[in-house]
Amino acid sequence: MEAVSASDKKSKQLYRTLWRWHFYAGVFAIPFVIILAITGSLYLFKPQLDAIHDAPYRNLALNGDRSTPEQQVAAAIAAVPNSKFVAYELPREQSDAVNILLNQHGEKIRAYVHPNNLQVLLVEQEEKRFLRIVHDIHGELLLGKTGSILVELAACWAIVLVLTGIYLWWPRNAKGIAGVLYPRLSFKGRLFWRDLHSVIGIWISFFVLFLLLSGLPWTLVWGSAFKEVRELTGTSAVQQDWVNAGRKNTADQHSHDHSAHEDHAEHQADMNGVNTKAASLNKIVAGAQNLQLAYPVLISPPSAKSPDWSAKSNAQNRPLRADAYFSATSGELTRQQHFSQRHMIDRAVGIGVAAHEGQLFGWLNQLLGLLTAMGLIALSISGFIMWRKRAPQSALGAPPAMPEAKIGMGFVIIIFAAAILLPVLGASLIVIFLLEKILFSRWTKARIWLGL
Repeated sequence: MEAVSASDKKSKQLYRTLWRWHFYAGVFAIPFVIILAITGSLYLFKPQLDAIHDAPYRNLALNGDRSTPEQQVAAAIAAVPNSKFVAYELPREQSDAVNILLNQHGEKIRAYVHPNNLQVLLVEQEEKRFLRIVHDIHGELLLGKTGSILVELAACWAIVLVLTGIYLWWPRNAKGIAGVLYPRLSFKGRLFWRDLHSVIGIWISFFVLFLLLSGLPWTLVWGSAFKEVRELTGTSAVQQDWVNAGRKNTADQHSHDHSAHEDHAEHQADMNGVNTKAASLNKIVAGAQNLQLAYPVLISPPSAKSPDWSAKSNAQNRPLRADAYFSATSGELTRQQHFSQRHMIDRAVGIGVAAHEGQLFGWLNQLLGLLTAMGLIALSISGFIMWRKRAPQSALGAPPAMPEAKIGMGFVIIIFAAAILLPVLGASLIVIFLLEKILFSRWTKARIWLGL
């Protein structure tokens, strides 16, 4: 009996400890989770929202001969003074406006050019496009590197939330599946919200973990460390297919890195098209069209870092992507790289990114992403309500610690391993430890309010 009693006591201590971790992680992460869920939901439907934005510039009336790509680039540059040619986007249909990407004093500009009469129908800054703003909020809260680290920190603590939540949900004394796999809607008050919280949480836990883990390669700290490890192990790509948050580039950060093409001194476009020293843009466009790469396809001129013309598919369904390279002098196709030819790590990350963005397997992928995001918002709301129903007026309302509770060595090892695998989480744990030992140990009122 004593062994059972000791075992029960240890189990209760672990439960209470994880509950406290779950609570503190939730208090910190919930505001970020709501922001990420809303912006992520919008970005899931990027193809549809882009189509709505571009609708006035598609299926245009065509009269007479079609203008050449070089003429279209010249028209765009004329409409945007002191700009440089960055990329030519192949139109989806021949009757669509041609998108020309430019750089004007470091600003990324997109110009929509009529394919016949060369009228510039729209000029807009890439950074001010609606989905670009949504993307930047999602990745860095519009705060640059500081925001990207905050988002990464919130994602790490959200992983803690999910894992501790699964442990807390695990049915120990349940009779049936009511309140375990479906909520008891007849309950009132805090019990209703607890059922709703735990049931929604367990149904979406796998999808939430997938979204959090598949987003790590984009983050500033984890993503940069991941890149360093790949370089040390000889598994890095010449140019990886994603960009870490907090690092600006010409194209979408979820697309190929075109920042190298901002330096085009010797290949800069002039009023008559591209520099005559390079192969004709007209020939490059014709060659890229014949390859039938997945839309959208960006054609970029040679640069100091890339001596050939490149035609790169930026399809959000990344397994459809392919790159083609053309000689800077002859314009002939020199090489191609398909998704299947990339390193296994790049393929794994690419598939994860495509699923994360809702583009890997069509509308069902978008629906799963949307339901997961809505579930996260429901979890945040129900968790907040449970907290406020239980929290006293004079304290934060953390679950009380058990007297003489001790953390086992196994738990310490798990924390240490998590801190190594998630450096930002590890850094935050060190900060929390120092605050508790140095500040809160002396600041009694704050310690009591926080429930420490």
